[in-house]
Amino acid sequence: MVDIAHQAAINPASAKDAAMSRALVPLTAIEPGQWRALAQRAIEPNGYYLPGWELAVSAAARGRADALALRAFDGSSTRLIGLMPVIPLWRAWKIPLPALVSAHPYGTLCSPLIDREISSEAATRLLQRAREAGAHALILRDVALDGAAMISLNRALGRTGLKPRVLSSYIRASLDATRDGEQLLREALGTRKLKELRRQRHRLEEHGPVAFEVARKPNEIKPALETFLQLEASGWKGKRGTALVQDAGDATFIRRAVPALAETAQCEIVTLRAGAAPVATGIVLRHQDRAFFFKLGIDERFAKYSPGVQLTLELTRHLCADPAIASADSTASADHPMINPIWRGRFAIGDVLIPLRRNDPVVALIHAALIARGVTREMVRSAVHLIRK
Repeated sequence: MVDIAHQAAINPASAKDAAMSRALVPLTAIEPGQWRALAQRAIEPNGYYLPGWELAVSAAARGRADALALRAFDGSSTRLIGLMPVIPLWRAWKIPLPALVSAHPYGTLCSPLIDREISSEAATRLLQRAREAGAHALILRDVALDGAAMISLNRALGRTGLKPRVLSSYIRASLDATRDGEQLLREALGTRKLKELRRQRHRLEEHGPVAFEVARKPNEIKPALETFLQLEASGWKGKRGTALVQDAGDATFIRRAVPALAETAQCEIVTLRAGAAPVATGIVLRHQDRAFFFKLGIDERFAKYSPGVQLTLELTRHLCADPAIASADSTASADHPMINPIWRGRFAIGDVLIPLRRNDPVVALIHAALIARGVTREMVRSAVHLIRK
């Protein structure tokens, strides 16, 4: 598939291309004030599609640059009511078919921003804009399958006799932050496990007083971010070459995104110290009443004290004590060995194919290509596993 934005640029005279250029624009063309206002009204929080974060991702992050904006306005064409960062299917997976894929925002949630005040109109107009862009299907990656954004899109599809197709799904851990933190931890971990963790914390205190710190203000968060980057690179991610600071684009993205969100009180960095030494640190995004646990870095020299778990216990207490936060998304993989035993809430995340035209043979081709790609990837993973064994 030729890049849709490029198609619009090479032949601007035609009405079709003009519609395509209206439907898809660079993310930088979205007025920041309108984007922020839509985020405040969004029917479902998504910290990874806040402007300060997604613009930094699209400008610099490895393999994620130059996303396009699928946008919807109300009838007056002045109020932004829907926004979905996207890329063409060809660019996403080298499949030469006319579809758009949600742009991955260096997080694991791609639920679009849909205006809760007019969610039906917003969802309908987003789908129409995708049709005008020449797409026969939308592929939403990592969306909350039962979330409010997906429900709005399902209703809009239903009015035209279309149904989404779930391509894959898994269950992810979350935190009910409306509960008392101590009671929640007792129920999740049990007396014996908490006693063992307290013993490890007492051992950690032999290296200095243990303190939990929260950096929120821009002047606080920049040095806290550098501490996070150093810890992440010092561990297994550094050995594997996937730490953020090891790629120039990724380092640029995170150093832009974190201070930008701190300016709007939508990001904080939590750190656990033993004396002067940081032993674990994490980045947390905040959108509306939801927190998003982006990444965790630990000093592996303190591994026997479970520093990542110790930090997560403190973060749990911190979020449960905050009246502004009702829930937290772990943004972790399925069956994550550290977070799943602590955060016992669960919700479904999946990849969804949304057809945009009825009885469209192209949609069947797109679906078949995606299935074939999934089967091939699974065969490669299995082969690598056998070779390693």
